[in-house]
Amino acid sequence: MNERDLRYFSAIVRYSSMRRAAERLHISQPALTKCIGRLEEQLHARLFERKGRQVVLTPIGEVMARRCKLILQHIDEAKREIGEYAEGVQGHIRLGVAATLTEFLLPNALSELLEQAPGVTLSLTVGMSDVLREGLLRDELDIVLSPVVAGEDFDCIPIVEDEVVVVASRDHPLARSVPTLEQLNDYQWILPSGNMATRRWLEQTFADHGLPSPRAQIEVSSLALMPRLIASTHLLSFLSRRNLHSPPFSDSLVELSFRETTLHRHFGIMTRHDGYLSPACLSLVTLLKDRGKQLYRGD
Repeated sequence: MNERDLRYFSAIVRYSSMRRAAERLHISQPALTKCIGRLEEQLHARLFERKGRQVVLTPIGEVMARRCKLILQHIDEAKREIGEYAEGVQGHIRLGVAATLTEFLLPNALSELLEQAPGVTLSLTVGMSDVLREGLLRDELDIVLSPVVAGEDFDCIPIVEDEVVVVASRDHPLARSVPTLEQLNDYQWILPSGNMATRRWLEQTFADHGLPSPRAQIEVSSLALMPRLIASTHLLSFLSRRNLHSPPFSDSLVELSFRETTLHRHFGIMTRHDGYLSPACLSLVTLLKDRGKQLYRGD
């Protein structure tokens, strides 16, 4: 087997189509078919079968796909590691970060990292946690900073605790009383998109108490917009308590305290199990393990 054939096989698995894989690889479809023929001849087994316009893996193909993914990851990691030593650079970090941490942890952490290792380069992806974890599994990211999720594919290091709470503007009608959980349904909300974990948790909590889901008048994909919108409207919301103690909104936002609607979570460092980490990545991991709590608080 050669690396090229494995990469061609991997592309077909990804796109479930010979035609689409050939287009993405910029080769002819007959050349791609010959590649699969070579692999099947070497393995003495069929790897794909056709279902309509798609090609799907056979059971043996499923085994090969898992092995192929690991082989190609090891090849890519070996090239990166050797290249970094050969070029004498400190390394590059492909970092994925959940939105809350871009606001309260990342600026301080990167400032300290660049003081310690000024030669480091970095590409930053901000996104939803489940999307970032998929990027980590596909070897598109080296490190993800997000709510930690246990799993055999990841190594997780918790660094800070966080609580997500119901929040309103200081002049909201409910801020001047002791509201009940049921009263929250009398008002509209500003919420993250429906596929975000915090939104799903809140809706499930309301359902567990026999209440309808919060009515979102505004949905946002950028959590950074939420404090400003809450402060200037009578919309309720659900966001990190950390926002209540941070200028410029610490004087204009209040928590509507309910034990039932307080989400406890841990933010931390997620890396791919047995994945390669450059010297730069290791420097960032060490910094966050040692100083993550203080950096998150702004100490």
